[in-house]
Amino acid sequence: MVTQLPSSTSKGIIYPESDGQPMADNTKQFELIVLIKKNLDLLFANDANVFVAGDLLWYPVEGDNTNRRAPDVMVIFGRPKGDRGSYKQWEEGNIPPQVVFEILSPSNTVKEMIVKYKFYEQYGVEEYYLYDPDKYELSGWLRSHDQLAEISQMTGWVSPRLGIRFELSDGELQIYRPDGQPFLTYLELAQQIEQTQLELAQERQRTEQERQRAEQAQSQLEALRTLLQAKGINPDEL
Repeated sequence: MVTQLPSSTSKGIIYPESDGQPMADNTKQFELIVLIKKNLDLLFANDANVFVAGDLLWYPVEGDNTNRRAPDVMVIFGRPKGDRGSYKQWEEGNIPPQVVFEILSPSNTVKEMIVKYKFYEQYGVEEYYLYDPDKYELSGWLRSHDQLAEISQMTGWVSPRLGIRFELSDGELQIYRPDGQPFLTYLELAQQIEQTQLELAQERQRTEQERQRAEQAQSQLEALRTLLQAKGINPDEL
């Protein structure tokens, strides 16, 4: 996480906007975090009241600046998009993140992940997804009353909140949009846009060629009519 200047409230309590920890420990973890975050941005681009954040500190309790977590990705329904230095829940209509994602790295300990799980359970997360890219293990929990209950089968699971589907293909995590399209990397999205632009350009070229051929045929027809009329022949009577 990029270190930023701390913020404060009118009560003088400072809520730091950085925990001093890196966003990711390696390229694999970083790429997965970016993949999920950016594709969720695209998925909810037209909904002004869905806020998606990556590696943003979440403070659930006003007055307590030590009780905090920075999920790799979190999604909050009912809050507007926009820049934030941290997510202070009491300033956000007291709405907690409904969905959080964590991507394991080699430095994560079992104790650390248990603490995160308990935090998410205590403070109202509805869906919690955890993926280990080294072991190709995907786990998920869904809120049932006051607890996060483990989802027994994650392959083919569809998020109730997000509508996205999880699959494990050859051990690799694959996520699909509600329309069935897969989550794409930035490079894949750029290549897709480039291909679409190429196809549009080719279609415009074909349309222009058809227009030119039609104009040429019309010109030839008019020339023939003129020639027939010059010979005293009415082309409409032929």
